[in-house]
Amino acid sequence: MNQQPNSKMCFVCGLENPSGLRLRFYDNGKDEVVADFTVQPNHQGYPDVVHGGIVAAILDEAGGRTVMAGDSMRFFMTAKIEIRYRRPVPVGLPLKAVGRLVKLRDRHATATAEIRSVAGDVLAEADLVLTMPPDGLLNTADAERLGWRVYE
Repeated sequence: MNQQPNSKMCFVCGLENPSGLRLRFYDNGKDEVVADFTVQPNHQGYPDVVHGGIVAAILDEAGGRTVMAGDSMRFFMTAKIEIRYRRPVPVGLPLKAVGRLVKLRDRHATATAEIRSVAGDVLAEADLVLTMPPDGLLNTADAERLGWRVYE
């Protein structure tokens, strides 16, 4: 698996964001990404349960990063996300996010994402429709400003 870049301040993957999750994603070079992580208590909703908005953010990031498998400069944005919360996502336990690219066409893509327990149970899942950002929103200079690179 290939390590994908992180940014500095993204809530999900930003390594310098003091409030963030700091997830590191890896891809198979083709159509799948994974991240192993543990959510801390400061991101809970109900006691010992990850807040649903945090779950949504992780699913969004995992699905969105699928288009970057093999090309870390191919940025897309979420146009639509449909989430199914299957079971409470626990705080403080190891979890895995998995994203899979379903279809990539020109400026649009579809993907799926899920959060699994260590035992492999699907705790939450999503279907995503992704689109390329409007022209001019991102450019190569922005990658430097984002701190978009692979950190050791």
